[in-house]
Amino acid sequence: MQTSGKHVKIALVGNPNSGKSSLFNYLTGLNQKTGNFPGVTVEKRVGFSKMPDGHQAQFIDLPGIYSLYPRSLDEQIVSEILLNHKSPECPDAIVVIVDATNLKRSLLLVTQISDLGLPVVLALNMMDLVAKKQISYNLVEMSQQLGIPVVPINARNGMGVDQLKSILCKPIALPGKTIFPVFDEAKAGVQELRTALELDNDYEAYQFLQQPSTLGFLKPEDRDLIHQVKEKYKFFPGKFHGAETVQRYSFIQSLLDSVTIKPAIESKTSRSTDFDKILTHRVWGYAIFFGILFLIFQAIFAWATVPMDFIDGVFASFSNYLSETLPDGPLTRMLAQGVVPGIGGIVIFIPQIAILFAFISVLEESGYMSRVVFLMDKIMRKFGLNGKSVVPLISGVACAIPAIMATRTIDNWKERTITILVTPLMSCSARLPVFTILIALIVPEDMVFGFFNLQGLALMGLYLLGFAAAMLSAVVIKMLINVKERSYLIMEMPTYRWPKWSNVGYTIYDKTKSFVFEAGKVILAIAVVLWVLASYGPGDHQENAREYVLKESENLRLTEQGLEDRVAAYKLEHSYAGILGKSIEPIIRPLGYDWKIGIALVTSFAAREVFVGTMATIYSIGSEEDQTTIKSRMKAEINPETGGPRYTPAVGFSLLVFYTFAMQCMSTIAVVYRETKGWKWPMIQLVYMTVLAYVSAFIVFQSLS
Repeated sequence: MQTSGKHVKIALVGNPNSGKSSLFNYLTGLNQKTGNFPGVTVEKRVGFSKMPDGHQAQFIDLPGIYSLYPRSLDEQIVSEILLNHKSPECPDAIVVIVDATNLKRSLLLVTQISDLGLPVVLALNMMDLVAKKQISYNLVEMSQQLGIPVVPINARNGMGVDQLKSILCKPIALPGKTIFPVFDEAKAGVQELRTALELDNDYEAYQFLQQPSTLGFLKPEDRDLIHQVKEKYKFFPGKFHGAETVQRYSFIQSLLDSVTIKPAIESKTSRSTDFDKILTHRVWGYAIFFGILFLIFQAIFAWATVPMDFIDGVFASFSNYLSETLPDGPLTRMLAQGVVPGIGGIVIFIPQIAILFAFISVLEESGYMSRVVFLMDKIMRKFGLNGKSVVPLISGVACAIPAIMATRTIDNWKERTITILVTPLMSCSARLPVFTILIALIVPEDMVFGFFNLQGLALMGLYLLGFAAAMLSAVVIKMLINVKERSYLIMEMPTYRWPKWSNVGYTIYDKTKSFVFEAGKVILAIAVVLWVLASYGPGDHQENAREYVLKESENLRLTEQGLEDRVAAYKLEHSYAGILGKSIEPIIRPLGYDWKIGIALVTSFAAREVFVGTMATIYSIGSEEDQTTIKSRMKAEINPETGGPRYTPAVGFSLLVFYTFAMQCMSTIAVVYRETKGWKWPMIQLVYMTVLAYVSAFIVFQSLS
């Protein structure tokens, strides 16, 4: 197989943390896009780069893998691409990027891909760190022994990338030698299968025999044939797999002995080793990590406030401007009250997303993220999660949107899915307005032990309740997701380095863009639908709301503002959203709620904080900012059935528990849809969280009544 060098499709393959994505960013810049591999939810980054001969080449950044024997869905996808030579997805050339400071581990994958008979170029990355260790390699000798071109590069500053592109422009010869000849015991079966399926070489046929169940592209009849050959020749994959690995490492050790030039006296420890003594310490390691998490949490909360307020103000002003300047009518109201606020609801999350991914990118670029995974993996694995789940869970306290996007760092599909499903149970900042107003209604402002505020303790209890629910839900979901994919923590501790700021910038740009253009479409659509439901209703109640209110209030002395507030409340009550609220009253009555709370539950599906604004409108307050007035009106609300207060402790705690567990956030649903590439998981999440919220609120209300 050879390539002409024009319009080539070049795959970048390598171990995690080998610098593969840095090379991809350097080659493609902003000329890249994110998509999916056909039929699966594994993300594929594709970009284009101008080659020295003037043509554009397509580069594909494949997920990191350690070998052709997959342990996760990501690795399985890469193996299938490399083994399915007849597929249009099969690359024309492969660049295997390896960490030159740890060649022994990295070369295992190189030798496997080379034996597949595909055009391969080996890129030795991080050569600057190799030089600092006073080590060098005889690259000519290495190339001859491997039978493939070898190029030294530095993916962070572009050193050697021009040479790499020049090689890729020319026809790349197939590997000149076979590193691992198939064992004599397996040759007969390999030859029979190779002939029957018209495969390119022995190692490709050998891989088909080793892992037919993981190769999704095989036809049923091909799979049957493979099993027949395995039975006929008594092919035992486990035995050959281990022997193959031993033979490959024997070759790699011999290769390194002959090409490595080391100083006479080697330094016993490196600076990274010294840092690790502190950063992975069983006490100081956790303390430092939680300190960094605290900083991230504070930054998302505090630093994003100013730009978010600014964005909120700009869109509110623009909405008012449209209302005042355009002719009154349905189109103007839809633009001013539906579309513009909907877009504002998307853009307002950009600061939080940018800040979170800036931190995550810096932690990954510096090499510290691998230490975090190492520290937390043992603890999180008991709950069916992953060491990498820690960052999304903690970020979820600020906002579930960027937190769910942060789960992309989790390689294992099952653990990533569980993390996505439980992250919204962490109490986000949008729940805070709901919590504060309800706690103020039902929890006295007393002091405990002279310095603990009882309301503050109640608030902290709700956050702990959300965390406990997330952990317990993770355990249950772990048992319910029947996937045999097993997870192991096999990872290399990369050398500590200063972040490459252009890579940080690419990450922020890429994550923000994907949120705005993918999740944003869904958010906008739902926002417009909810606006229509809250703005229209049957009959003439919307058009003649003022007349109806004046007739009902003829004995009352209302101010102009009071009249407007009652008109707004009347319209909402008789809108489709209001009708929906009344229609669900029989369902929510066992929780202690009436139709007014039902309207708030419906409208706050857009966002939890809408609960406060809806209650303000229902109780004819007018200004949702005046929470003192809202609380006093809600406190004065009478339950006509009991003659007592509507918001008793039973109702208040029932509502608090409901909002702690309920998936009342269309933006979260949209981003889960974006991240899981379908409606299956967001719907499962919506149902299980709603059931959990309902049952828990029911138990609380019935217990306290």
